[in-house]
Amino acid sequence: MKLSLCAIVKDEEATLAKCLNSAKSIVDEIVVLDTGSTDKTMAIAQKLGANVYQYQWHNDFSAARNAALKYVTGDWVLVLDADETLTPRIKSQIRQVMEMPEYILINLLRYEVGANQSPYSMVSRLFRRHPAIKFTRPYHAIVDDSISEILRQEPDWQIGHLETVAILHQGYQQEIINKQNKFAQAQAAMEGFIATNPNDPYVCNKLGALYVELGKVGEGIELLQRGIASKQANMDLMYELHYHLGIAYNRHQDIRKSISHYQAAIKLIVTPILKLGAYNNLGNLLKSLGDLRSAKSAYEMTIRIDPNFATGYYNLGMTLKAMGLFMDAIAAYQRAIKLNPNYADAYQNLGVTWLKIGNQKASLAAFNKAISLHEKNNPSEAMRLRQGLEEMGLL
Repeated sequence: MKLSLCAIVKDEEATLAKCLNSAKSIVDEIVVLDTGSTDKTMAIAQKLGANVYQYQWHNDFSAARNAALKYVTGDWVLVLDADETLTPRIKSQIRQVMEMPEYILINLLRYEVGANQSPYSMVSRLFRRHPAIKFTRPYHAIVDDSISEILRQEPDWQIGHLETVAILHQGYQQEIINKQNKFAQAQAAMEGFIATNPNDPYVCNKLGALYVELGKVGEGIELLQRGIASKQANMDLMYELHYHLGIAYNRHQDIRKSISHYQAAIKLIVTPILKLGAYNNLGNLLKSLGDLRSAKSAYEMTIRIDPNFATGYYNLGMTLKAMGLFMDAIAAYQRAIKLNPNYADAYQNLGVTWLKIGNQKASLAAFNKAISLHEKNNPSEAMRLRQGLEEMGLL
């Protein structure tokens, strides 16, 4: 089976080489569609063996992706963006699943590096080359609509998924979003689409979540509820709609409704790792209400789902500390630090907890590490912490 990597790019000289190199050992062909680069993007792609084509941008991601598909010759297509990389562990699984004759689409698990909210999502990026497969929607282009139509006409096909993280995505880090003006581009494209497709649950979800992020919470809630009311969303999308409503109602200061939507999200039958954000945010709300036992259970579920979720261990440590279970809290903080050695807040609260049980030496070591880490990213917190320790006579 021949596998083609397909990407659309513009001015991606900083990230493209890493992207293509991450997949080069598994793919048989690289197709890059350039939509107007003025930097070294095309030269980098050509140097790495890609077949490079040019395309005039029309402010429509689905049109560009469909144009790129025309140049693909492989039996299967893997779609990556320039700010994404393929993980080494997934490569053998991709090759294995390509040999299974029943599948037309394999959803891949993507991890959002530096995401403030749920770090995992399923994306439809690996599929057979089929004449009826095409991307839809001008922003957040997906092949799901065409796949659904194919399944209605050719019901013997199946959709699968791989639960190992396949794609690492760097594009949702705040500094990247600001630099590339991603929010403005997304909003303009999706508002144009939803004007003629007012009940499309996918765009209701994406645009609703974006409105919440931009502070237009009421408008966001209306769109997210509209997406649920459409009754057209699959389980994964329904999870996201409830999850984003949890965020929205929290920002609307309606904690009870926020909790109810997180609980609704958790009850849905989706890949467990997708529920990580809902469990974590639910724990935060329960902790804020003083329900420490239930918060503890929610955080414990996050680390059961993902044993490498440092934030889950940190939040569990905070809850255990509030419950007076200091040694358990210390163990949780230490686990968070082991997973993320630059976790300043974990060091800081580890210092607080050591101090509570009278181990001043261990406390001071943790505080000093927290200060050094805060000085790099949060100097005001480093200064505040240092002053507090001086006032206590610890420095």
